Amino acid sequence: MSFILRGAAAALALCAWTGGALASSCGRPTGVSSQISPGEPLTLAAVISEIRLASPAIRAAGLEARALGAEADQAGRWNNPTLTFEVENFAGSNRLSGFDRTESTVAIEQTFRLGGKRVLEERAARAREALGSAQCEVILRESQLEAATLFAELLAAIQLRGLAQENSALADELVRIAARRVEAGAGASPELSRAQADASALHASVEAAQAGVDRRAYELALLWGSAQPTFSEPIGLSLDDTASEAEHAMAHPALSAADAAVRVRQAESDFARSAIIPDVNVSAGVRRFEETGDEAFVASVSVPLPIFDRGRGTTRAAVIRGDAAALNRAAAEQRLLAEQRAAVAAQRSAQRRLQILQSDTVPAAQQAYEAAARGYQIGRFDLTTTLNARAALLSAQLDVVDAEFALLSAELRLRALIGAAPFDGDPR
Repeated sequence: MSFILRGAAAALALCAWTGGALASSCGRPTGVSSQISPGEPLTLAAVISEIRLASPAIRAAGLEARALGAEADQAGRWNNPTLTFEVENFAGSNRLSGFDRTESTVAIEQTFRLGGKRVLEERAARAREALGSAQCEVILRESQLEAATLFAELLAAIQLRGLAQENSALADELVRIAARRVEAGAGASPELSRAQADASALHASVEAAQAGVDRRAYELALLWGSAQPTFSEPIGLSLDDTASEAEHAMAHPALSAADAAVRVRQAESDFARSAIIPDVNVSAGVRRFEETGDEAFVASVSVPLPIFDRGRGTTRAAVIRGDAAALNRAAAEQRLLAEQRAAVAAQRSAQRRLQILQSDTVPAAQQAYEAAARGYQIGRFDLTTTLNARAALLSAQLDVVDAEFALLSAELRLRALIGAAPFDGDPR
């Protein structure tokens, strides 16, 4: 527990310092170097920073947003004009057998998109760009929460390793007590063998706990694209209770993404409606008559007649998709609200459970084990009673670690949902 509480101020201060520098476009931080220093203790702030800086998923989403921006730039450009060269009345028969009566025309044709199509298409493309950026922020928030949760799991794994080491030491002490009892004739040799077997099992549990620490360290490093964790063991942290703030706060990028999707569908609907106004093709050029050497200007205007296709189906589809986007936005808000309330409930439940375990369960189990160990040493209790008491103490200690992790993970999830530190990028 003291391990969890250690280093809180340093972790939150570093998170606040890096927040302002990281508040750039998604996946494209500016002026920020890696916060993961080889051999240095890992902090939650460094983890949050590194996810934005180096996560392959965030970088890919950021590149997609930039690609959408390039498409938006393209959508705002005019259509290219068309240059045509036309030759008539040549290589025919009789009087038209040669090129003396040829008529040649050089013309430039330009399509004019009426109804504001170019502006509306660019607006829809910009809306898709904004949606891409919003979706990148959603991926970023989810990735940061995943990393923060893994960070909490790593802290819990280190605590479990510490408990395994402590219980292994207690088992070794029990082996020494059993050996002295057997030497004194107060105990049978099977007691010593049983104590030794129990100690061996706890020695093995230390190795298993170390494997759990290593596995989570590798999983955490992989989130920012590293196959090898270069950091040393993390600094513990403690977060203030945000359950009261969560009652009226909600700042999740998923809402922004849902709003952006609504705007995309609205822009696409506006663009689809513009299709009812036909485009105009205007052509102008010069025609030369080889027979007389005369030249003359030519011009033409062509307009498609919207008789069979007026784009109504496309417009109706865009409107329907807009209605679906509005429904998805409402559903996203309700889902986030439900997750927020569930996180508050989980946090409060874990807090109450932890208080009971720390104030009642663990002290009672500790007292019972100490009494059983003293009693076994003087021959008042048998080995089974002592082993059972130590197993009960270990179970209580494991419950404390589990409750601390549940409390921390619920607090992290709640902070991610409401946009509180360390997920807010606030430079304070």
